[in-house]
Amino acid sequence: MAKERNSTFYVGITSDLSKRIWEHKNEVADGFTKKYGIKNLVYYEIFDDPENAIKREKRLKKWNRTWKMRVIEEMNPNWDDLYETICI
Repeated sequence: MAKERNSTFYVGITSDLSKRIWEHKNEVADGFTKKYGIKNLVYYEIFDDPENAIKREKRLKKWNRTWKMRVIEEMNPNWDDLYETICI
Protein backbone atom coordinates (compact mmCIF):
# COMPACT_ATOMS: atom_id res chain seq x y z
CA MET A 1 0.00 0.00 0.00
CA ALA A 2 1.07 3.59 -0.53
CA LYS A 3 -0.11 7.07 0.27
CA GLU A 4 0.77 8.19 -3.25
CA ARG A 5 3.53 7.72 -5.81
CA ASN A 6 7.00 8.19 -4.27
CA SER A 7 5.51 8.38 -0.79
CA THR A 8 5.28 6.15 2.28
CA PHE A 9 4.81 2.39 1.73
CA TYR A 10 3.22 -0.30 3.85
CA VAL A 11 3.78 -4.03 3.40
CA GLY A 12 1.54 -6.51 5.15
CA ILE A 13 -0.09 -9.91 4.96
CA THR A 14 -3.74 -10.91 5.28
CA SER A 15 -6.04 -13.83 4.58
CA ASP A 16 -8.80 -11.45 3.37
CA LEU A 17 -7.37 -8.71 1.16
CA SER A 18 -10.66 -6.92 0.41
CA LYS A 19 -11.59 -6.71 4.08
CA ARG A 20 -8.15 -5.58 5.18
CA ILE A 21 -7.89 -2.83 2.56
CA TRP A 22 -11.37 -1.60 3.53
CA GLU A 23 -10.16 -1.43 7.14
CA HIS A 24 -7.12 0.63 6.13
CA LYS A 25 -9.22 2.96 3.97
CA ASN A 26 -11.72 3.51 6.78
CA GLU A 27 -9.06 3.83 9.49
CA VAL A 28 -10.66 1.09 11.57
CA ALA A 29 -7.53 0.41 13.61
CA ASP A 30 -4.79 2.66 14.92
CA GLY A 31 -1.40 1.98 13.44
CA PHE A 32 1.10 2.84 10.75
CA THR A 33 -1.35 3.24 7.85
CA LYS A 34 -3.70 5.47 9.85
CA LYS A 35 -0.82 7.58 11.20
CA TYR A 36 0.58 8.22 7.71
CA GLY A 37 -2.68 8.27 5.72
CA ILE A 38 -1.82 5.22 3.63
CA LYS A 39 -4.98 4.11 1.83
CA ASN A 40 -4.12 3.01 -1.72
CA LEU A 41 -3.56 -0.59 -2.72
CA VAL A 42 -0.88 -0.27 -5.38
CA TYR A 43 0.51 -3.81 -5.42
CA TYR A 44 -0.43 -7.26 -4.18
CA GLU A 45 0.51 -10.89 -4.53
CA ILE A 46 -1.66 -13.92 -3.86
CA PHE A 47 -0.35 -17.09 -2.23
CA ASP A 48 -2.06 -20.41 -1.55
CA ASP A 49 0.33 -21.18 1.28
CA PRO A 50 0.46 -18.79 4.28
CA GLU A 51 4.03 -19.82 5.07
CA ASN A 52 5.25 -18.68 1.65
CA ALA A 53 3.27 -15.45 1.97
CA ILE A 54 4.97 -14.69 5.28
CA LYS A 55 8.41 -15.41 3.80
CA ARG A 56 7.68 -13.06 0.89
CA GLU A 57 6.43 -10.32 3.22
CA LYS A 58 9.62 -10.52 5.28
CA ARG A 59 11.72 -10.36 2.11
CA LEU A 60 9.84 -7.32 0.76
CA LYS A 61 10.18 -5.46 4.05
CA LYS A 62 13.97 -5.78 3.77
CA TRP A 63 14.07 -4.37 0.24
CA ASN A 64 15.25 -0.85 -0.37
CA ARG A 65 12.86 1.80 -1.67
CA THR A 66 14.06 1.58 -5.29
CA TRP A 67 13.41 -2.16 -5.48
CA LYS A 68 9.93 -1.76 -3.99
CA MET A 69 9.08 1.01 -6.45
CA ARG A 70 10.30 -1.10 -9.36
CA VAL A 71 8.10 -4.08 -8.46
CA ILE A 72 5.08 -1.80 -7.95
CA GLU A 73 5.61 -0.11 -11.32
CA GLU A 74 5.97 -3.44 -13.13
CA MET A 75 2.44 -4.36 -12.00
CA ASN A 76 0.93 -0.89 -11.73
CA PRO A 77 2.85 1.76 -13.73
CA ASN A 78 0.36 4.53 -12.93
CA TRP A 79 0.16 3.71 -9.23
CA ASP A 80 -3.62 3.31 -9.51
CA ASP A 81 -5.58 2.25 -6.44
CA LEU A 82 -6.27 -1.43 -7.18
CA TYR A 83 -8.88 -1.83 -4.44
CA GLU A 84 -11.84 -1.73 -6.84
CA THR A 85 -10.26 -4.40 -9.03
CA ILE A 86 -10.21 -6.91 -6.15
CA CYS A 87 -13.65 -6.01 -4.76
CA ILE A 88 -15.76 -7.19 -7.68
